[in-house]
Amino acid sequence: MITDPDYICGEATEIKDWTQIKVTVKLENLDTAMAVMSVLDNNLMVEDYSDIDLKTCYGDLIDESILNADKSVASVSLFLPADQNYNMAISFIRERLEAEGVEPQIEIVGVNEEDWANSWKQYYTTLHIGKRTVIVPMWEEYEAKEGEIVVKMDPGMAFGTGSHETTRLVIELLEKYTKQGVRMLDVGTGSGILAICASKLGAGECKAYDIDPIAVKVANENIAESGQTNVTCEVSDLLKQVDLDGGKYDLICANIVADIIIRMTPDIGRFMKDDSVLLCSGIIKERADDVTAKLNEYALKVIERIDDNGWCALAVMKNK
Repeated sequence: MITDPDYICGEATEIKDWTQIKVTVKLENLDTAMAVMSVLDNNLMVEDYSDIDLKTCYGDLIDESILNADKSVASVSLFLPADQNYNMAISFIRERLEAEGVEPQIEIVGVNEEDWANSWKQYYTTLHIGKRTVIVPMWEEYEAKEGEIVVKMDPGMAFGTGSHETTRLVIELLEKYTKQGVRMLDVGTGSGILAICASKLGAGECKAYDIDPIAVKVANENIAESGQTNVTCEVSDLLKQVDLDGGKYDLICANIVADIIIRMTPDIGRFMKDDSVLLCSGIIKERADDVTAKLNEYALKVIERIDDNGWCALAVMKNK
């Protein structure tokens, strides 16, 4: 248990130039919160007072706030450099925890609400991804070069701007595996960026889903602005509400996290045709073998892996 906010993982840390993201969950969900947040940073501060034994401690040596703390909850904090876009981290944490059925309370220490809602825009600029995809903020002008696919985005409070390695990796794979007219599914869509990219790369019907109604709202706004009339977005808890009325999908994207990809693996095959391609991203390299092993268990084989800065994305097909 670490309770001093100036002390993280055994090293004294000046936090005046850092933004603290503090996530509070029910005690039984502490391990899940730590797993999700460790995807962003391994240096976590945990506040868990449930194991304090007052029978073996001198009560007058324990801070009163600790003695009176709610023992049924615990908090996990990570610290980002003050010049880093914390909005994306918050959206990532909220989306991934809610996908696990965990309702987090998220606090931003040292940042007021107005800054939280707007200051992230200064970190979001035009991005060139892969060989031909350009992600442009909705408020910027960009003149496309020959052969470029331009996607204009306003991610709002949803995760997915193209600036994170996980999104860049899967867009690179989309450029390679999106064929004309394919039926595409995006699980955990966030801002809708992958479904829009697939549509612009030539996909036919594109169905996007997210567990977070706010993300769905943002995604639908981005879809409307994009003019891609073949893209729709609805609420779904992973695959539970995904539409199969139109048949199975040729191309599926899951830019989530390793644990959730593993959890959905037993069900994903029934959404795939024999020659469908599944693109998995959001995987830290240390978990790649775990994901691959689970995929193999359900007759799914990795046909390509690409890496970037400690993250990896996988292209997967059925093992015929």
